[in-house]
Amino acid sequence: MPATTSLPLRTLGTTLTVSSLGFGAMGMSEFYGPSDDAASTALLDELADRGVTLIDTADNYGMGHNETLIGAWLRASGRAGQVKIATKCGIERSPAVGRRINNTPEYIRRCCDASLARLGIEQIDLYYLHRVDPAIAIEESMGTMVDLVKEGKIAHVGLCEVSAGTLERAHRAHPVTALQTEYSLWTRDVEDGILAATKALGIGFVAYSPLGRGFLSGRLDPAKLAENDFRRTNPRFEGDNLQANLGLLETVRAIAAQHMATPAQVALAWLLAQGEHIVPIPGTRRSSYLQENLGALDVRLTAADLAQLDQATAPGKVHGTRYDAAGMKTLNV
Repeated sequence: MPATTSLPLRTLGTTLTVSSLGFGAMGMSEFYGPSDDAASTALLDELADRGVTLIDTADNYGMGHNETLIGAWLRASGRAGQVKIATKCGIERSPAVGRRINNTPEYIRRCCDASLARLGIEQIDLYYLHRVDPAIAIEESMGTMVDLVKEGKIAHVGLCEVSAGTLERAHRAHPVTALQTEYSLWTRDVEDGILAATKALGIGFVAYSPLGRGFLSGRLDPAKLAENDFRRTNPRFEGDNLQANLGLLETVRAIAAQHMATPAQVALAWLLAQGEHIVPIPGTRRSSYLQENLGALDVRLTAADLAQLDQATAPGKVHGTRYDAAGMKTLNV
């Protein structure tokens, strides 16, 4: 096994220390076109060698495939214990029910046991409630998570896409280590109270889709997306919305040129500058993009750079919602 490179570290909550950039593994299983397990395994080896210590997955990514892939890699590579594994429950997908939010205690427990088995580990480092069901009190869901902590099945509790009020209620029931929510230059709604709440409560913030589902890389060609790529039906990538959004890249590209960096690196550097408790989790299936993303840790944006980016991507300048109507109803609960 090659020597592992050290990356700068950040702490989620009070005790979960991870690399400043984590890795979102979802795309290795679905949503972004075809993937290759052998290539994914090689990339997992590489990112661990480069010092990435947080890998994010979920039980419903690929209907269990993503956790199974990571579990097989952990066993074959001997990396168990060297990286922190974050996974999630709460979104039920099956031919019988379609897709629905399920926060019942029985379902959370069943999902946790199944994730442990697929991952082949004794304890999940960070376990998220993937979405919140407003019909079930968050205190009840947290009670189930607390029981799993007491049983040693999970080490830290996280939530995804919740409002500041729900986060505060949950944190009173049991310390929340991390909130995972979409955050990037083109998704900044968390700046309206949620981000401040995480900082005030001492909760880490894990930013998913930090490159705007590839848009902020400046390389995306919607015409070349695979037929089963989720972005083909995402409102921000459709028609007039996409054409309007392309203008957002002008400022990003100009600042990237000044720093001899790429637009993706500038987007990640901007995100890292928003708070020391923020850990972005960009995902990729390519070694070159992994290396590019990690290069963002060396980009130092000036106050003027940050101000220009803030102005260029201010709320209201992005066209289209980040999910369809059904998906939007599950956010900020």
